[in-house]
Amino acid sequence: MDLKQIHELIKIINKSNIGEISIEDKDGKVTIKQKEDAVVTVAAPQTQVYTTAPAPAAPVAAAPAVPAAPAPKADNLVTVKSPMIGTFYRRSSPDKPILAEVGTDIIPGKVVCIIEAMKLFNEIESEIKGTIVKVLVEDASPVEYDQPLFLVEPA
Repeated sequence: MDLKQIHELIKIINKSNIGEISIEDKDGKVTIKQKEDAVVTVAAPQTQVYTTAPAPAAPVAAAPAVPAAPAPKADNLVTVKSPMIGTFYRRSSPDKPILAEVGTDIIPGKVVCIIEAMKLFNEIESEIKGTIVKVLVEDASPVEYDQPLFLVEPA
């Protein structure tokens, strides 16, 4: 069974109520299980708190000052999505540099991340030419099939 067939099975399982399927052929055995409960993490945006006093209002707690990068135009951004379920890594190994970060120029065929699935480390290559403007997934976190990983401004 090739990787494309496995991806198709995953799509079918995700759209159905089937919890688990095992298929065995001359090349080996594949078992696909759906996750039972999805965990959703929500982060509240940082806010500024102001006091009202006779003096002009002053911030009590504010986010640290960070130089603002020019905001990318959201209408022309391309989303790089995960081609599989697994664990997202930004480095090929802990002692190696990050493969792609904000500002990295990418071309078709350039490895942008690693996704580990079933103890196999799969290099995910870019299919477009452009510059990464946002990384949407934290390092070493689980990703789903078709989950957005990066936003890219096409060149």
